[in-house]
Amino acid sequence: MYAVILACARLAGVRSFAEMSNFDIAITIAIGSTIATTIVSDSPALSRGIAGIIALYALQLAISKIRGRFRAAEKILDNRPILLMGPRGRLLPTNMAVARITEDDLRSTLRSSNVHDLEQVQAVIMEGTGDIHVLRSDANHPVDAWLLEGVRDYEPRGGLESVCRQSAE
Repeated sequence: MYAVILACARLAGVRSFAEMSNFDIAITIAIGSTIATTIVSDSPALSRGIAGIIALYALQLAISKIRGRFRAAEKILDNRPILLMGPRGRLLPTNMAVARITEDDLRSTLRSSNVHDLEQVQAVIMEGTGDIHVLRSDANHPVDAWLLEGVRDYEPRGGLESVCRQSAE
């Protein structure tokens, strides 16, 4: 069983152990459940457990290929990144509520990212994986719009400033 898991993980690539989408987490739980059931009970037989693990890894591989080819599938399967804070520390309370992030959580993230002054902050984004990233910039080097593509409430035409103006109104 262990050899099959290692072989499948190797074939599936780094994605199976990287930052995971909702689907990846569900597959990982299903694989763990299949392994546990196969090991501790007489039913299913070892061969059926191995077949189940191979099928789950194959499903994960197929879904990752579909996500890579079709933007609509990616939107359905993955959580979208969400903007939590805009330039100069402007909070986006509605987005924070959606992401279930408190101001204390945000402060902790800013401290761990070594932010000394909110003027350094251009954006704080919660990724679809749940990780929070702080993007810094200054007037001479704004954050590249490509980095913010697909982030909820970011408008390429108005930039980060327009999002924060709307939230303040």
